[in-house]
Amino acid sequence: MSSQAHVPPPQGPWKLVTVNTAPERAKLLIGQMIDNFKEQYTIIHAANVEGSASAFREYLPDLSTPRFQVAKKQTPYEYFDNFQKNQQPPWIYNLTKTWERLLEEPYKGVTADGNIVPNLFKAQDEGVPIANIVEAVKTLLDQLTSDQLEKVSYPLNAKEWRAWSNPEFLLRPFGLRLEEVNDKISASILAVLEATFSPEGYQKALAAMRINHFLGEVCHLLNIMNKESYNFLLFGEPSTDKPWGWSFYGHHLCLSVFLRGSQIVISPTFTGAEPNAIDQGEWSGTQILNTEGDLGLKLMQSLSDELKARAQIFKLMRDPGMLQSGDLTKDRWNQDDQRHLCGAFRDNRIVPMEGIPVSEFSSEQQQLVLEITENFVLYLPEKARKMRLDQVKSHFDQTYFCWIGGWGNDDPFYYRIQSPVIIVEFDHHSGVFLTNSEPAKFHIHTILRTPNAGDYGCALRAPEEKVP
Repeated sequence: MSSQAHVPPPQGPWKLVTVNTAPERAKLLIGQMIDNFKEQYTIIHAANVEGSASAFREYLPDLSTPRFQVAKKQTPYEYFDNFQKNQQPPWIYNLTKTWERLLEEPYKGVTADGNIVPNLFKAQDEGVPIANIVEAVKTLLDQLTSDQLEKVSYPLNAKEWRAWSNPEFLLRPFGLRLEEVNDKISASILAVLEATFSPEGYQKALAAMRINHFLGEVCHLLNIMNKESYNFLLFGEPSTDKPWGWSFYGHHLCLSVFLRGSQIVISPTFTGAEPNAIDQGEWSGTQILNTEGDLGLKLMQSLSDELKARAQIFKLMRDPGMLQSGDLTKDRWNQDDQRHLCGAFRDNRIVPMEGIPVSEFSSEQQQLVLEITENFVLYLPEKARKMRLDQVKSHFDQTYFCWIGGWGNDDPFYYRIQSPVIIVEFDHHSGVFLTNSEPAKFHIHTILRTPNAGDYGCALRAPEEKVP
């Protein structure tokens, strides 16, 4: 088709979805179509998707199996009790028992070598709209019964800060669960999130919740996975100048927020999705975590062959060189966490620096590191986010980037960026509800940690306020 060829206009509104895997000729034709139609039609660039948004449909589960037939009749509590009784699947059951032991340990913080690096974090004005956040929480509290108030409220130094988990199982039913309160209270809890986060961060959280709902629709398990399958906990008394915070957790979305005056810490965070796009229904077109994946791949592909070889710490996603002893406190790979190291209950994990120093990157590559990091700290309000990125940049001489897997456009992969002040992990996973036995780009886990006692704002707390 020549550049002079006439393409007749479509008859009515339409949506254009581009895909990374489109052949070069197809991309050229799409570009010509956009040029021809953009004056007369609204072009909706839905996404630059890592493969088709519907690629996951090749791996839909058989819903006639006992797993789904039994689960669709259960409440979240019955579903968990059945999991405990039958200990199925065993790898997740064994991991939850490991989590119980890890929670018993006193909090120290993630470190590179077992030693806390002191004096990394300080009190500062980050411009957080604290009065608006406090007002949103008080609006919520004014609607609660005395029983609900008691259920949602915890001391500032409560161990429940560390009780979050990302599976669909309701392992620890603390706080208020959105699906168990009325619509007004549920909306007020979301209003707290909206008042706390940046606008784009709030939309990211909503996307994760809606995708969880979509997975529930796909699997006929809305009783277990829906947009309100999340728990909200309040720590301390909401205040414009004294420390307090809140936690929000459920399947594929876990967020811990510490506030003191105009300063905020949102860490740890867990944001995931299976699949990572909605291809039908009310929220069709919703996607999540593509940017983090695209930028990570762009960074890896930009490296020289020598730097690629040094960054790649394992060639295979489940590599024989990974420790797989059965000791889930230490193993480098397990069937649920797979490659990521800093997920639920890993508050004290020792994570050595691996890969290559970011100080060896070009300025363009270092900018990519910042762009990746920005997407992980997207929940932070604008000024706080900028200050966080400045902090990350100031430690580039101690920052490492590592990679697992291939770096072709269609390859699944894992990467980690780590410094004394931040750890971010991105990991493509095999299916839990979908049936892909190998990691795929439509099931993603991302994690942010603030090492050296930075999680939960602990480095900013007085001794009596610290998380045990």
